[in-house]
Amino acid sequence: MKHINAIIAREWTKLGTKFLPFADAATTELPLRRLLRLALFQVTVGMAVVLAMGTLNRVMILELGVPTWLVAGMVALPLLFAPFRALIGFRSDTHVSQLGWRRVPYIWMGTLLQFGGLAIMPFALLILSGNAHGPVIAGQVGAALAFLLVGAGLNTTQTAGLALATDLAPEHARPRVVALLYVFLLLGMFVSSLAFGVLLRDFSQMKLIQVVQGAALLTFVLNGIALWKQEPRQREKTAPGRPRPTFHEAWRTFRGDGRTIRLLVAVGLGTAGFSMQDILLEPYGGEILGLSVSQTTLLTALFAAGTLVGFAISARTLARGQDPYRLAAIGALIGLVAFSAVIFASPLDSGILFRVGVVLIGLGGGLFAVSTLTAIMYLAEESENGIALGAWGAVQASAAGAAIALGGALRDVISGLAEAGKLGEALAQPSTGYGVVYHIEILLLFATMVAVGPLVRPMGEGSTRPSSKFGLAEFPG
Repeated sequence: MKHINAIIAREWTKLGTKFLPFADAATTELPLRRLLRLALFQVTVGMAVVLAMGTLNRVMILELGVPTWLVAGMVALPLLFAPFRALIGFRSDTHVSQLGWRRVPYIWMGTLLQFGGLAIMPFALLILSGNAHGPVIAGQVGAALAFLLVGAGLNTTQTAGLALATDLAPEHARPRVVALLYVFLLLGMFVSSLAFGVLLRDFSQMKLIQVVQGAALLTFVLNGIALWKQEPRQREKTAPGRPRPTFHEAWRTFRGDGRTIRLLVAVGLGTAGFSMQDILLEPYGGEILGLSVSQTTLLTALFAAGTLVGFAISARTLARGQDPYRLAAIGALIGLVAFSAVIFASPLDSGILFRVGVVLIGLGGGLFAVSTLTAIMYLAEESENGIALGAWGAVQASAAGAAIALGGALRDVISGLAEAGKLGEALAQPSTGYGVVYHIEILLLFATMVAVGPLVRPMGEGSTRPSSKFGLAEFPG
């Protein structure tokens, strides 16, 4: 019996490595148990995003009666810290500490900021709704402070956490590690959205306080577990007398000969191209294609499934030496097909075509995100991991936030003009506003491919690490 069990265990291990794309993300330097524990910081980031951008958004407008414009302003506040991620990463690169830690202090400070913001948020919202004693202005200031703290905390935690994972993982395993971390981000968002939905099914203000403060406590606990004995002490890197560049000098070195800037431009264009539809797909399915609430709710699952497949493919192909720029261009190309399918679903009245488009949007976006993040890691030297990942995160988060806001505004304006007959009889239909946004996203993805094109390594070049020299390469096809 023991012999049979040993055979089964050995074959199961082979099966897992073959079919599970993240089973081989672990290495001698970063064992699987330690890697999975480190990935918990992404779970808390995903939970904070769902709570701030989703659950509280709906609760403030419907249950608490807060004006929509004020809610939109509050939800947008965390994005104010996105451009500072490069500075946060740089500070973690050059941190002075007698303990020898560079990343841990920033992850810990980000955790405290998240905890503080979530702890005061429900009370501020109650005052803001007018259902508690105190001037409304106090609720407005308190809610703004809470959202700012959450935004500062999650941006700080994620930037330093990704930099720590990059420090710990050997270069050949970094694509799989990055993909695994983003799987945990999706997992945190998915599980927390289900949990918040169940816990707040019978809404009350007391239950809201309990849920938000429970999320604050869970953030503190999970991030503490994630941090425990992760970063080795390296006093030579954090010694007070060690020469340190200024941010301007570090950025100039990291920027190099132009490849980095071109890559960041591609990240911004591609992220915007994949993100403008974030708040439009479900309304499009319901209003234009006549899908029910349950059917449109499943779109989130389809999108997440496509994204997970994109993460898996990128982790496996990048680990085998695929050029990350070429894979990013393939992701953008898949996005072109995806948005074309979404557009043609309306005249063809095809719910199936629409769902296929949603899955492909997730697939293309997943490939693009992991590939560009891997590429920026390759461009950075070991001492620049923080500023590199911070720059990628700053561009990605800022572009996503701006694109989502612009997409919603364009849809409302264009649809209003179309339904008023000001765009001509042919365009006087509800789908016009959505179609304009989707066409803009196709244009942005074309621009992304143009930006990535010169970075692509010629076919047959064997290096798994992109060359640091700048030159024209074949356009990705």
